[in-house]
Amino acid sequence: MDKIRRLLHIDLPPGQSAFLWGPRKTGKSTYLKTRFPESIVYDFLKTDLFLGFSKRPALLREQLMAREEKDLWHSVILDEVQKIPQILDEVHWLIENKGIRFILCGSSARKMKRGQANLLGGRAWRYELFPFVFAELDNIDLLTVLNRGLIPVHYLQENYRKSLKVYVQDYLKEKVFAEGLIRNVPAFLRFFDAMGYAHGELINYSNIARECAVDSKTVKEYYQILVDTLLGTMVEPFKKRQHRQVISKASKFYLFDVGVAGSLVKRHVEAEKGEQFGRAFEHFMLMEILAHRSYSELDYKIHFWRTKSGLEVDFILGEGEVALEVKGENHIDNKDLKPMKAFMETFSPDKAFVICNEQTERLAGKITIIPWRQFLTRLWEGKIIS
Repeated sequence: MDKIRRLLHIDLPPGQSAFLWGPRKTGKSTYLKTRFPESIVYDFLKTDLFLGFSKRPALLREQLMAREEKDLWHSVILDEVQKIPQILDEVHWLIENKGIRFILCGSSARKMKRGQANLLGGRAWRYELFPFVFAELDNIDLLTVLNRGLIPVHYLQENYRKSLKVYVQDYLKEKVFAEGLIRNVPAFLRFFDAMGYAHGELINYSNIARECAVDSKTVKEYYQILVDTLLGTMVEPFKKRQHRQVISKASKFYLFDVGVAGSLVKRHVEAEKGEQFGRAFEHFMLMEILAHRSYSELDYKIHFWRTKSGLEVDFILGEGEVALEVKGENHIDNKDLKPMKAFMETFSPDKAFVICNEQTERLAGKITIIPWRQFLTRLWEGKIIS
């Protein structure tokens, strides 16, 4: 993993601090040690540090003030900073009064927000580290990606199934409990299972609420917790023009890693065909797009478009400039193009792609049918949206 160059680039000018967020095991600590090898590091996963600084956050100021000036030329790294939210008051003082730069690394800001922690009022830029992406790896195998996911330790490990199972059981669920975000644990566990099987589909809050024996408002709060803890993302319907035949209220939810989603529902994709392959393939494409949006700092919107009759375009980028349909088939025929043509008739996007398993790129009218490797290459080269 140390030899795989990550695309995230943190370059801080003098006096500028940063937050680095990302789910556990995406490689944040490894990245920071490689990118900032001379920095002072406080890792609050270490019990002695956690206990000491929890009792007396002022220890940070006292210890840094005792260091030689040259030691503070580099950014000071606080790893798992969300475990001690109150320490951010000391960070704020040190930034303002001593000009020290900090990189504050963690897996969730929700606990700090709930505790009204000092988030530094814009004094720290925000970065996010994702699992591996296509542009960081050589000659990736699609089935390997869809089954293992791209969390570094899982992707690089042969015995990935056990690691994924433990990750789902001990991290995804326990993380939410550990942060004190859930009171009704049995209901949340039922929600977690129901969410997995509704993954990537239109969310019916009422149906899930019945399965979990809670109300719809609680289900919405559960989803928001997963978003706030960086465990997933919501994709909203495209609403540029309202039309009664277009779905405009129901959202979709995707977990942050395709392998984690597969482990949750006990999915194993054996071949590049079928419904399970198609769902995982679509999820993989979305994760690449989300990472590209963040790393490129383009911050474009990502929506989906669907009519009540069932026509759907998977992802609409920006204000409708780029339309993407993801198909697991190795041959695209005219019926596969019907949803995209319907979208194009109304919105006239600048670019329209059907991403698929065909071997050669071709044009069908104004629609580009493109093999997935070529699409991702162009995405990361900045040729899809900029």
